[in-house]
Amino acid sequence: MELSGQTALVTGGTAGIGLACARLLAGAGATVIVTGRDQHRGEVAVGQIPGSARFLPADLSDAASVQALVDQAGDVDILINNAASFPGALTVDQTVASFETTFDTNVRGTYFLTAGLVPGMLGRRRGSIVNVTSMVASKGVGGASTYGASKAAVESLTRSWAAEFGPYGVRVNSVAPGPTKTEGVEAQWGDTNEELGRALPLGRTAAPDEIAHAVLFLASPRASFITGTTLHADGGGTAV
Repeated sequence: MELSGQTALVTGGTAGIGLACARLLAGAGATVIVTGRDQHRGEVAVGQIPGSARFLPADLSDAASVQALVDQAGDVDILINNAASFPGALTVDQTVASFETTFDTNVRGTYFLTAGLVPGMLGRRRGSIVNVTSMVASKGVGGASTYGASKAAVESLTRSWAAEFGPYGVRVNSVAPGPTKTEGVEAQWGDTNEELGRALPLGRTAAPDEIAHAVLFLASPRASFITGTTLHADGGGTAV
């Protein structure tokens, strides 16, 4: 119960990697807040999380919704920035609307949610922020230009925030998953996700729990001297 007495907020926590993170954080003793856009899915997700958990609706692509989440969440000790839009399209086929939604969600939403919640961490002089990014933030993959660029921006924020918040005892890190078998990714990317998995040195896609364990480690006291880094949980994808 290494996270007992702490509150963790997981964005995009109603399914996939986010739900897996919420379950592990709760299992380690944290009180968990999960966010998502759908009230029903949020209620179902809370029912799958052991211990103390609640759902707060939020759409990170909407600035007013992000501010409402900050106002409702209260004191947060662990922030998992997991919610993301991940369109798959060649550059010449990408629409302006899809591009804007991706950056509004993945970059602007993450930025201002963190900006709204981190003052409490700085005041308490403790806290951990883990940004879930992607293998494509540092590896070129056709059809992932918009998503990859947004996640590269988040990895840059990780380094800047580590420098800003570190003197106050707040750590900031990223986990960069490779192709992971989730309903959302499969709905968006289809068979391409499995093809990417087969091309990895480990030859498969990840299960959400495999990524969540990396997130839990960075959020926990076991990573107490780690900040500003990106942990590549990608089956060796960035090694080749």
